[in-house]
Amino acid sequence: MNKLKIFVSAYACEPGLGSEIGVGWHWVLEMSKYFELWVLTRKSNQHTIEPWITKHPEYNHIHFLYYDWPKWARFWKKGLRGVRTYYNIWQHCTNDIVKRTMQENDIHIFHHLTYGNVLWKVSKYGQTQFFVWGPVGGLESIPKEYSRHYNKKSQIIEKIRRIAISATFYNRDFRQRCKQANLILCKTEITRKQVPQKYADKAILFTDVAADIVNTSRVSQKKNNTIEFITVGHLDAWRGFDLIIEAMAEVMKENTHLHLTIIGDGTDKKRLEELIKRFKLEETVALTGKVPMKTYKIMMDRADVVINAALKEGAVTVSFDCMAMGKPLICLDTTGYTRYFNNEYAILIPRTGRKEVVQNIKDGILRLTDSREREILGRKAQEVSCKFSWENHGKEIRDAIVKAYISYSSK
Repeated sequence: MNKLKIFVSAYACEPGLGSEIGVGWHWVLEMSKYFELWVLTRKSNQHTIEPWITKHPEYNHIHFLYYDWPKWARFWKKGLRGVRTYYNIWQHCTNDIVKRTMQENDIHIFHHLTYGNVLWKVSKYGQTQFFVWGPVGGLESIPKEYSRHYNKKSQIIEKIRRIAISATFYNRDFRQRCKQANLILCKTEITRKQVPQKYADKAILFTDVAADIVNTSRVSQKKNNTIEFITVGHLDAWRGFDLIIEAMAEVMKENTHLHLTIIGDGTDKKRLEELIKRFKLEETVALTGKVPMKTYKIMMDRADVVINAALKEGAVTVSFDCMAMGKPLICLDTTGYTRYFNNEYAILIPRTGRKEVVQNIKDGILRLTDSREREILGRKAQEVSCKFSWENHGKEIRDAIVKAYISYSSK
């Protein structure tokens, strides 16, 4: 039986990395088991994709296409700086590639995979085909109760985001994409509820990440007295690192045998450094900056507990990594990926008032200073990780797309 052909737009897609880039890569690998794929990604990803495919010939049936502006024309884009502007330019410039490739290869399914933000552009031609959109998010805002603690720039960003989200109903492009889409995969319940009611039957809750259980093993707890907590992510204000630091300051009044490592770099670094200094936690909290994937895995191995205090979907890959590694997780319930976690193997904290959240993080940290508690939650986390593996998630992806396409074709 011939496989369904799908054109995948995956701006972020590269092996050996986490976050959105890793999401794009894992989705493509899993989808390729069930569909014949044409994958459009950035030219800058080619230097890592092609050597990887050479080493893994079982995936050489994936048709990769690459596009970027020449380096001299994108000198202004560096890392995440200018990413939204360049992404939208990229979508516009690649529309002819999408159209030509789909027509020449008789492809009728278009899947917009990354970036998964409902307010960002999608191929104009792709939307006119059988259109799978997502997983998407981007309609989650941070309450003022939290953002008033941020630096001025972050406060302005959050204010603009709240305005943009409140105006979603009047956003013509967003409503058009909801209308054109045949299947909308929503990262969070918050996003799903923002889809206009007339298109709500096309929207389903669907996380973008799964547990990578390859080469992971249960790590024994350390024998020394210092308990290592770790939190990972780009240093954006909304990721809640300040909440963890404040909670840690309170915990240290009751137990000093703790250490917190914050992995990542970003615009909120200076504020976090000031917080650490204000609470006199220089010996307790370490900011490592961004580290290579190999170093990240070593540090995760050595950690006793993982904390993800992001106030919306963030550090999701890390959360699933800790599940696969058998580490207990303390996290805020964002109505998205957290539906895969429960209090049998994680500590889920509702996103209520700021003071209450800090108190609950503190309570969670104190609870997990008990080695027996860490052992029980960690073991249960690893036991269920197979259920939420990329292999099983790939089957869920297949089933969702095939079901929607059969329903569409039978009309």
